[in-house]
Formats: sequence, C-alpha cells, structure tokens
Amino acid sequence: MKRCAFLTMANMDAFECYDHLLYKPFANVGWDVTTVPWRDTAVNWNDFGAVIIRSPWDYQQEPALFIAVLKTIEESTAHLENTLDIVRWNIDKTYLKDLQTKGIQIVPTIWQDSLISRTTPSFFKDLNATEIIIKPVISANADHTFRLQNPIEGSTNKQLENIFSDRPFMVQPFMKNVITEGEFSLFYFAGAYSHTILKTPKSGDFRVQEEHGGQLTLVEPEPKLLSAGKKTMQALPEIPLYSRVDFVRTVQNHFALMEVELIEPSLYFNMDPESAMRFSNHFDEWMHDKI
Repeated sequence: MKRCAFLTMANMDAFECYDHLLYKPFANVGWDVTTVPWRDTAVNWNDFGAVIIRSPWDYQQEPALFIAVLKTIEESTAHLENTLDIVRWNIDKTYLKDLQTKGIQIVPTIWQDSLISRTTPSFFKDLNATEIIIKPVISANADHTFRLQNPIEGSTNKQLENIFSDRPFMVQPFMKNVITEGEFSLFYFAGAYSHTILKTPKSGDFRVQEEHGGQLTLVEPEPKLLSAGKKTMQALPEIPLYSRVDFVRTVQNHFALMEVELIEPSLYFNMDPESAMRFSNHFDEWMHDKI
C-alpha cells in the first residue's frame, strides 16, 4: 500500500470538510491516507509517496511560511500536488490579470497596492457601481472581504485603511447575481471535467461559503458555462491534479470568472456520489509516471 498525506490544518472544528470521503476510494486504488497539519514540523515528508494539499484553510494568515513548507515537501521524495509552481502562481489573485490577457472574461477589477481612505469614492465611479467588494489579493474564506455602498461610513473607512494601508487589495463591482442566482463552481480532476455546484448565500448575506451559511446544489451546467470553464482550464500555466473554477452570470448573460482555486479548494465530494471515486482514479493514474 502506497502512502499519501492530505495536507490540512490542525483544528477543523469551524469548517465543513469532505476529504474523509476519499479514504476508502484511495484505499481501493492502493493508497493509504494520513492527514497531516501543514504546520507540523516533526513530520518526515519522505515517508510519503505523495502529499496532496487539501484543507490548510488558514494558510493566508502566514503565506510565506506556507510556501516554505511546500518547498520543503517538494524537495523531499514525496510528490506534491498541486505543484509548488502553480501554487505560487495562484496564491496571489493577480493571476486573474494573466488569464484576462489570454481572453478570459473576469469580473472587472481595480488592483491597488495600498489604500488611502479618501480614494475609496473613486472606486464606485471607476467601476460604474453602486456597490463594491474589497478584499486582499491573498485571502481565503472571505477573510477581510467587504461589501460596501457609496458613501462609505467613516468608521468603515478607518477599518479599511487599518487593514489595507500596507496590503495589496482588489476592488470589484458587487455582482448581484451572486444573490439572485448564485455562484457556479466547476470541478476538474487531471484536467477532466467532474461536476458542478451552485452556491447561494443565506438571506441577508453575500458570502457563499458553508461556514457563512451558504447553500449548495448539484447542477447540470449549461453549455455556455461548460465552454467558459474549458476555456479557462486551457489558459492555465499547467494542468493541475485538481481545480475549482468559479463563475457568476453577468447581466449580459455571459459567465465572468471570479476565481480559479488551485491551492486548497473544497471539492465537495459530498455533492456528487461518484466524485470521490473519480478523483481517486484520476490521482492513481496521475501518479503512475511520477513515483
């Protein structure tokens, strides 16, 4: 039996995680799974044939340390997935600029290195929006994500300035279809399409994560959405073992890319009963030429 480590965080009590649904399918294809917190300094990565980044959902608190841990894994005999190169590319949301230059439609975005509160009114004008979203370029779980209306209250401006005075961030128009329809997530294993879910926020919220009350529905994607997902996958620097591609429908009935999650996306194996087996088979085939 070959050994595989799932990279996670020490305490998952506040999160919904479905990676345990992989244990049996992995065993069926000859892999024994061990869950390892990414901050564990005692682990010997050479003990594993593969390390899969799965649920280190606090990495954004110390991204430099996280990258250093991944570098240590990649320098061991273990095979890291997704790769360090794709993680480095994906960890900063400015990767969306790269995809935009390749013809991918993204949500309109303003990129800033730091914030001065007196400049915030210009964001509404430049984006032609009555509501905007501000968030760090390195973020997860909707941490430090703000939905704002014009004018912004003085206390909120002060909070924004405290958070973003020396921290790069991005500004986007608030996409109302996130509330009225939801956000679509398409999943790919080894570049092959697997399944799609629709994530909708709870009443009065805009965050679609389960931890914030979001609801999940397995859906059959329409051809236009599948086409947008395929085009995005073809624009990536490399084909990853796993990917989650998030879209929102625009008022023009197109699909705009919100995120490409290549580091630690939940793959929602609970939503598609065949997805865990599908992933396990793809992984085993993926590893044939690598160990």
